[in-house]
Amino acid sequence: MAKLLMLTVFGIGLALFRDHRSSYQTRFNAFREVESVQPPSCNLIEGIEAGSEDLEILPNGLSFISSGLKYPGIKTFDPDSPGKIFLMDLNEENPTAVELRLIGNTFDLSSFNPHGISTFTDEDNTVYLLVVNHPHSKTTIEVFKFQNEEKSLLHLKTIRHKLLPNVNDIVAVGPEHFYATNDHYFVNHYLRSWELYLGLAWSYVVYYSPNEVKVVAEGFDFANGINISPDGKYVYIAELLAHKIHVYEKHANWTLTPLKSLDFNTLVDNISVDPVTGDLWVGCHPNGMKIFFYDSENPPASEVIRIQNILTEEPKVTQVYAENGTVLQGSTVAAVYKGKLLIGTVFHKALYCEL
Repeated sequence: MAKLLMLTVFGIGLALFRDHRSSYQTRFNAFREVESVQPPSCNLIEGIEAGSEDLEILPNGLSFISSGLKYPGIKTFDPDSPGKIFLMDLNEENPTAVELRLIGNTFDLSSFNPHGISTFTDEDNTVYLLVVNHPHSKTTIEVFKFQNEEKSLLHLKTIRHKLLPNVNDIVAVGPEHFYATNDHYFVNHYLRSWELYLGLAWSYVVYYSPNEVKVVAEGFDFANGINISPDGKYVYIAELLAHKIHVYEKHANWTLTPLKSLDFNTLVDNISVDPVTGDLWVGCHPNGMKIFFYDSENPPASEVIRIQNILTEEPKVTQVYAENGTVLQGSTVAAVYKGKLLIGTVFHKALYCEL
């Protein structure tokens, strides 16, 4: 009887292992490959060699790019250097990336580890850049004021809060007001590896202001990119390992109500919103296994999708860019400005395309 019981327990355990392994492979799109889809003219951006995880383009064509992210368990090509913020002017005929100086007595540049970024422009046209930072594997939100003539970012404030323990991305709705996704991965990395395997839905979204901080959406399997519609009425959230983008209605008290979800055959990362058309541009990972288990002989592919009319019953989804990793590895973000497309990556290079 004891032997039979042991065999039964072993059989159940094996079945559970197989189910989880199948789920793990499905969630990471372990077997997907892509066929090449490329705009007519694309070139790598000189000077960006260690990632361009997030980027944001202002309405005037100036673009901020975060670089040098050290993410637990993810490849890095420059492990010993602090992160950087680059600036590109897309109005130039041949735009180049310029590293911005980070200034301020209260900011530790040596531990700068930038992740998601977002901008807010006030009534005086002052531009604030909010940066998710992971110094020493913790999470802070750094608030900077952009100084264009000096090509610098003046550090104004560091934000910490118990509801912001492991922020991935951020969308600013004021100089110190924002929504943020917690991916639940930077804290206790080894435990979180099991969460990735099991698919525990412990990830959530927070609204932050100096006067109020609250969870406004939860139950996600690795919440990632977040952004807001041009009219400020809707918030978009990317659920990386569930291959979904969620649409939430934003209310006057900053709470969110779920409206709809879209499913994709790719791991959706950061979301950019075209301020003119309202279209979503999303950097994606066709095969997530290649991101977390890097092999230079079989590098992660890159993919960009465009979502038009997302609020309608039949949104239009177009694959704008796809490449197997020989040029661009591990795309995380894409944004457009007047027929120009920028594509960033988690740890690799960045691409500039003419559409």
